[in-house]
Amino acid sequence: MDEIVKQAMARWPNVPNCYGWLALDRRGQWRMRNEFAQQHGLSGDPIRHDALVGFIERNYVQDARGGWFFQNGPQRVFVSLAYAPWIVRLHEGRLTTTTQRPFALEACHADEHGNVVLAGKVEGLSGDAARTQAALLHDHDLDAFSSACTWHGEACGAVLGVFHHAGRDIDIEPIVEDEVPKRFGFVRMPEPEAEPG
Repeated sequence: MDEIVKQAMARWPNVPNCYGWLALDRRGQWRMRNEFAQQHGLSGDPIRHDALVGFIERNYVQDARGGWFFQNGPQRVFVSLAYAPWIVRLHEGRLTTTTQRPFALEACHADEHGNVVLAGKVEGLSGDAARTQAALLHDHDLDAFSSACTWHGEACGAVLGVFHHAGRDIDIEPIVEDEVPKRFGFVRMPEPEAEPG
């Protein structure tokens, strides 16, 4: 986390959290969602300012409830996730997040819609976030992924095929999309905590 962010948090400790205004889409693009976008279920405008994107990515962390947020000075800006908190690219046999962090693969899944969900550790995270994370494989890399796999045809079973990656054979296991957040401990659409009552 940036030092200037830590200083702002100490200076203004009780700034309200922000929900619904920042999203991470299925291709790893950060998006600003104004009230109109939120009310109409739109994805919002892509953030194209490199310095702002870098600031968001350096200060992107998870809270104890599983919500991912961007610590914007003293304010937590919670992120609406289109699928997972990380989007991973497969390039020349290497897996990296769209935030350019190496991704150490531990397991591989495919959901009922053909999405490839990778489980592993994202380099550079600390605390609870250093545990195994779920990442969606970027859809532009599905051909490269498929070329690196041996599939078991149309068979339904515990293993759909094998992903040959970095000298290892990793089983491709089925998963249901709705199970992904529960299994990997994150919240797609964080909401304010309920007032005690």
